[in-house]
Amino acid sequence: MKKGLFITFEGTDGCGKSTQLNMAADFLKEKGYDVLITREPGALETGAKIRQILLHSEEKLADYCEMFLFLADRAQHVETFIKPALNEGKIVLCDRYLDSSLAYQGGGKHLGVDEVLEVNLFATEKT
Repeated sequence: MKKGLFITFEGTDGCGKSTQLNMAADFLKEKGYDVLITREPGALETGAKIRQILLHSEEKLADYCEMFLFLADRAQHVETFIKPALNEGKIVLCDRYLDSSLAYQGGGKHLGVDEVLEVNLFATEKT
């Protein structure tokens, strides 16, 4: 079985993540690699609905609620998109992933980096 490669691009809004991701994708495709681009949150239908809640909720979301919404999106994304692509030997480039959760929920929301890491590893089966 071929094993793919999973590369994430992390950083604040407007720092150039998407630009760098697209440049990397173009380069890898020119070299003949099978490349898929994705993002979090909201790459898939379920995630798009979760993204709408995260971005446009009329009520302030509790910090843990926000974290678990991100986790729900990530669990679905990993199971139905990322793992299958990696198992097919593809290179998956993702705009945001675990490091964003560690920074925003773990550090920024003071939920604890170790705690956020632990629930993320559980939700993604350590992907």
